[in-house]
Amino acid sequence: MPPPISARAAPGDRRRGCAGGLWAEARGPGAGGLFARPKPRMPTWPPFPWTWRNGGSANPTKWPGWTRPPAAALTQARELLTELGALDQDGGLTVHGRAMNRLSMHPRLAHMVLRARDMGAAGLACDIAALLSERDVLRAERGGRDGDIRLRLDALRGGDGLDPRHGQGVDRGALARARQSAKDWRRRLGLRMGEQECDARECGVLLAFAYPDRIAKRRPGGEPRYALSGGRGAFFQDHEPLAAQDWLVAVELDGDKREARIFLAAALTRADIDAHFAESIRIEDKVGWDRRDEVVTAARRTCLFALTLEERRLDKVAPDALAAAMAEGVRQMGLACLPWTDELQKFRRRLAFLRRHDAEGGWPDLSDQALLDTLDQWLLPYLTGITRRAHLQKLDLNAALRGLLDWQADKRLDEMAPTHISVPSGSRVPIDYDGDEPVLAVRLQEMFGCADTPRIAGDRVPVLMHLLSPARRPVQVTRDLASFWANAYHAVKADLKGQYPKHWWPDDPMQAEPTARAKPRR
Repeated sequence: MPPPISARAAPGDRRRGCAGGLWAEARGPGAGGLFARPKPRMPTWPPFPWTWRNGGSANPTKWPGWTRPPAAALTQARELLTELGALDQDGGLTVHGRAMNRLSMHPRLAHMVLRARDMGAAGLACDIAALLSERDVLRAERGGRDGDIRLRLDALRGGDGLDPRHGQGVDRGALARARQSAKDWRRRLGLRMGEQECDARECGVLLAFAYPDRIAKRRPGGEPRYALSGGRGAFFQDHEPLAAQDWLVAVELDGDKREARIFLAAALTRADIDAHFAESIRIEDKVGWDRRDEVVTAARRTCLFALTLEERRLDKVAPDALAAAMAEGVRQMGLACLPWTDELQKFRRRLAFLRRHDAEGGWPDLSDQALLDTLDQWLLPYLTGITRRAHLQKLDLNAALRGLLDWQADKRLDEMAPTHISVPSGSRVPIDYDGDEPVLAVRLQEMFGCADTPRIAGDRVPVLMHLLSPARRPVQVTRDLASFWANAYHAVKADLKGQYPKHWWPDDPMQAEPTARAKPRR
């Protein structure tokens, strides 16, 4: 469906904009209709006689003397003409489209008149077409403008005056022209006076034929706001009797792209929609993620184009569909919603280290972006039975991530990027993979007698030694233990001996016994 169409026209042109401004939205809201650019050679687009006079071409390059319309306008026009049944899926003119063309009427109105004739309401359709082709026949004199088109039909059919309670006056000139137009349309259709007349209450159905993209359903809540079948929103700004209607057709709108103000409308019912748009109504089962409540939802929706007519909860849903929706929820919330532990974060950092230093090892990418991009591969199988954020706390995230490695890769990981290193004192000291290079923070006394810096990643990468005081404060950072013992140790020893006199500070660290205690056991 094309988006709802702007009816905001240049001064004095709004009423013509109801029908004639069909293509103004391609130029953007507030574009001023045809006044916003040099006047084209024809008043509106697409002009049926020019479009298909020769061979039924819908290609604007073949229209004699026509200024090529913008690409967006051309696309929207084709979409709407296809929806109105004037074009087939290949862009060719249909039998219905040829009948519309013969009326030399705006496509929306031509479609409405033909549909109305089939249901015995062509006289009413002629009245509506006359009203929409003329400026508003009513003037707002008190209390604002009433947007119910039936008031205009009453004036057109009944007399020059209205119930003063409506606060509306009559524009006699516009009314006379509209009446004459209605007679002319009846004559062109071969209708006798009084033939195919019906109650004005049917005008909503007829206008829905002309504006299938503006069928409106009232949104929940107290405000008079509506969702449109074309995908946008709409609202009444002032108090309007029509604002109490659950269903209506928004005939005249302003140019707001997201939520347009309604100026002219007609009441409609759900029964009308079911009766006359059954071929366009579809039923779809929707399983998705509710961002606000952070829960998977499953519903059966009855839709007319972009408008949800009815929605019911689905109680029986395939487990894989629920899991897929939950995966989408994780994608939207981000990885922080998963039950991470320190051990799992260390696991990720170890793999990131190996991807940098063992590029040919085939290690999986566990960066945030990579995990989000591959959720369906590694996380989806573990989401069965999980349908809301709170349930994620019972997820076996460890199994999901470690499942990316087979047993051989898992063994190689422990060999090449171990979690701990055994130091000369016998302690197992953890390696910190947080930064760009692995860090081994160990008390200096535990490394006595060790001349070689520990290396990992297949002996390719030396760890960065943070040698600590007895209080576990760094006193030296080095990648070369042998150089430290030979050059810097004696200065460090002198400082530490003064601070920690009860601890053992040998003169020859290479021959001393390593210890995790203040002094080695004797």
